[in-house]
Amino acid sequence: MEKIKTSIPDLFVIKKNQIYKDDRGLFFESWNEIKFKKINLANNFKQDNISISKKNVLRGLHIQLKPKSQLKLVQVLKGRALDVIVDLRKDSPTFAKHEKILLDSFDRKMILIPEGCAHGFLSLENNTIFSYKCNENYYPNNEINLNWNDVDLNIDWEIKNPIISKKDNEGISLKNFIKIYNKWEL
Repeated sequence: MEKIKTSIPDLFVIKKNQIYKDDRGLFFESWNEIKFKKINLANNFKQDNISISKKNVLRGLHIQLKPKSQLKLVQVLKGRALDVIVDLRKDSPTFAKHEKILLDSFDRKMILIPEGCAHGFLSLENNTIFSYKCNENYYPNNEINLNWNDVDLNIDWEIKNPIISKKDNEGISLKNFIKIYNKWEL
């Protein structure tokens, strides 16, 4: 298992080192506490989530505020997705910057998303199965949705008309988040 740094501090791509393939299919570990400790990424995960999305479904950008902020370990089990992470940590040198990472079921890499970052993804294939482990449970009253196409974030999702939920279509702007952010601690 290998930990690869990104442009955002504490955001890592995790490459799995062993995928076993034969004529029956394949086998891999999606998470291993001992191996994560060896690369200094030990975490106490509390909740697992799975979503299955049609092609061109965009989910996000979501962030859960303290006292129950979430660290997430995400991966694609089937299909492909464009994963987007926005750093919203007040004291971070990359505040309001984003990172885009392609995840697919062929290379089986994962992303460890630190607390204080908004997260979203675009499904690039039908029936994309997206998995994420969280170190904290989901609390809807602590969640904020950023506008996925906010001009100040300037994220190129590489699509013109994604399929969006009503909730995600009503996300707030980065400017409004900053106003709210002063009342909350990430």
